[in-house]
Amino acid sequence: MAESIDAYLRGAFESTGLPGLAAVVTHGDRIVHAAGLGHDSAGRPVTAGTPMRVASVSKSFTATAVLTLVDEGRIALDTPVVSYLPEFRTSDPRTARITVRHLLNQTSGLSDRTVDIGATQRATTPGEYLAALHDGTLAGEPGSRFEYCNVNYDVAARLVEAVDGRDFADAMRERVFGPLGMPASTVGDGPADGYVSLYGAWVPRAELPGFRGGAGGVVTTAADLGRWLISQTGHGPQVLTAAGRAALHGPPPGEDYAMGWSVEVERGRTLLVHSGNLFTYTAVQAVDPVTGHGFAVLTNSAALYDDTYDILLGLSALTGDGEPAATGGGRRTNEAVLALVAATAAGLGTLGVLRSGRWARRRTGRWSRPLGLLWPLAPAAVFATCPQWLSLLMNGRAVTWAQLTYFPAPLTITLAVTAAAGLATVAARLTRRTAVTSGT
Repeated sequence: MAESIDAYLRGAFESTGLPGLAAVVTHGDRIVHAAGLGHDSAGRPVTAGTPMRVASVSKSFTATAVLTLVDEGRIALDTPVVSYLPEFRTSDPRTARITVRHLLNQTSGLSDRTVDIGATQRATTPGEYLAALHDGTLAGEPGSRFEYCNVNYDVAARLVEAVDGRDFADAMRERVFGPLGMPASTVGDGPADGYVSLYGAWVPRAELPGFRGGAGGVVTTAADLGRWLISQTGHGPQVLTAAGRAALHGPPPGEDYAMGWSVEVERGRTLLVHSGNLFTYTAVQAVDPVTGHGFAVLTNSAALYDDTYDILLGLSALTGDGEPAATGGGRRTNEAVLALVAATAAGLGTLGVLRSGRWARRRTGRWSRPLGLLWPLAPAAVFATCPQWLSLLMNGRAVTWAQLTYFPAPLTITLAVTAAAGLATVAARLTRRTAVTSGT
């Protein structure tokens, strides 16, 4: 099995063109295969021991740290968070009813739409982070519905600190990483700069600055994740009781999000899954509770198309009865289309400027002149509101201009080129039209 997994990973690495890839497959109490391919931005080979950011995969670790305190009787899941964190508040009085379970199930009512996410990301301490929430409100009644929001898990990390008495990184090391035999894992910074894909080319970039807490601060390796995945299937060293692990993996009625894990059915196989993306690193993990298999795929890159999930599904197929689907091509195809759109827009904009004199002389009808000026402005309107409509497409998740310069850069640049082409056409037409009407 290890040989077939290795051959599959090498093929996936070649077909996707990723700069660096690490992966691990576990079964029961053993690591079946762990490997790394490619290089990091410093030119070093990627191995199973290369530190990688795992972004939102961190949430399952944070939830586990909270549940160790639950198992010890120091936290109760259905007790309001303010009982442990009196400084946790917003302008909405319903915040006092948010329980620990609501945070971990992401049913608290906290939302990117109603909290100043920019202010939270500028925070440098957990205290500053909680203070940034004070002017916010809730999007719904606590416990009423699921809404993905990183704030839930950053508050959960502060909860761990308050009850445990140590800072979050130390608490994670003592409560989770150490007992599970994950010596290379930590919370915070550490890896080399990752990469973003720009029209098919990998460009090294420093990670976008921001608060590194319970929602996305874990740095780990494929080898360490192997030990973590083994624990998630009930084998090897354990930091949770069976009841704690059941709470971690079990979503509330009517939902599919548990506590840092989602229940997903892929090709007839029910998996516990969670993915993560910062802006220069991407990761995904999954466990099969029935077969006892675990999978994780890490890359030191980010793009509009996520290859890690496809690779994970291929690994899952290899350990079952299926045949892995072909991987690769999605990123290059998507970005090639965007490059073509940008080139076409630039060409049309140049043509619009060159032919603006002809337009000014011929467009004399009542409606043709306004339409000839309005339709080229449409791309500029789309570009100017890009963060807003992308946020809408992402179910209200906050999107900033700084974020749009990272892995969405091909889309951002294409929209900017299209907007500039339209604006140049309008400016040239207005200039030419003014000259025609003034008789010059």
